[in-house]
Amino acid sequence: MRHFTTLLRNELWRLFINPSTYIAAFLFLLIMGFLFQLILLDYAGDPKEDNPSITFFNLFFVPVFFMVPLLTMRSIAEERAAGTIETLMTTPVTATEVILSKFCAGYIYYGVLWAFTASFHILFYSFVQEDSLFDPYPIIGGYAYIAVSGTLFLSLGIFASSLTRSQLVAGIVSFSLVFGFIVVGSFLDELALPWANQPQWIELLANHTDVLQHMRDFSSGVIDTRAIVLYSSCSMAFLFLSILILEYREGAC
Repeated sequence: MRHFTTLLRNELWRLFINPSTYIAAFLFLLIMGFLFQLILLDYAGDPKEDNPSITFFNLFFVPVFFMVPLLTMRSIAEERAAGTIETLMTTPVTATEVILSKFCAGYIYYGVLWAFTASFHILFYSFVQEDSLFDPYPIIGGYAYIAVSGTLFLSLGIFASSLTRSQLVAGIVSFSLVFGFIVVGSFLDELALPWANQPQWIELLANHTDVLQHMRDFSSGVIDTRAIVLYSSCSMAFLFLSILILEYREGAC
């Protein structure tokens, strides 16, 4: 891992000089700001039992569906299409360093974007100035879940990009994987209803992979270590598969 820092610095530099990076950031903040405004307007018209911050974090999947493909679809696919990945792999770097540097760069940028949304909560509570509404635990738990789940979503995107040389295909596969994990994982027990005798393990698996429930738990201040283990283990598995694919495809060239 001697060259990891150099590769990571290069990946971050490529991100921050790319105009599409700022366009994606603008769209992300615009969408999240619009959603937060709608939540506050709905809360003002009809006060809810849940804190506005909890409702905000429960909609985390909206930007995830388009941000993860945008951040990761170019990572391996673009370099493979341009032929630069072959040149890179002839230098004294390993596939592990290449994959991890691209993953970490995307994860850092993903985290920075979400960190900017903290200003929404700061502005809201500074103007409202009602202690009854202010509860730091949903905010801390919500961002903790964003940090934990982001490892899996970004690893899915990197894996999708390692499969092809087409950015479009990588983006579609990435979206499908993220969508499948969030939607199918959250409604697995309902999808299994056609079976008359539903096995017990399906219900247990559905409870363990319910992404939306994980966010509800975290944003309510309940940190479930089972979710942390799930996201961490799955992200490592997909990164490992990405490394194997990169070594195999570039080694075969």
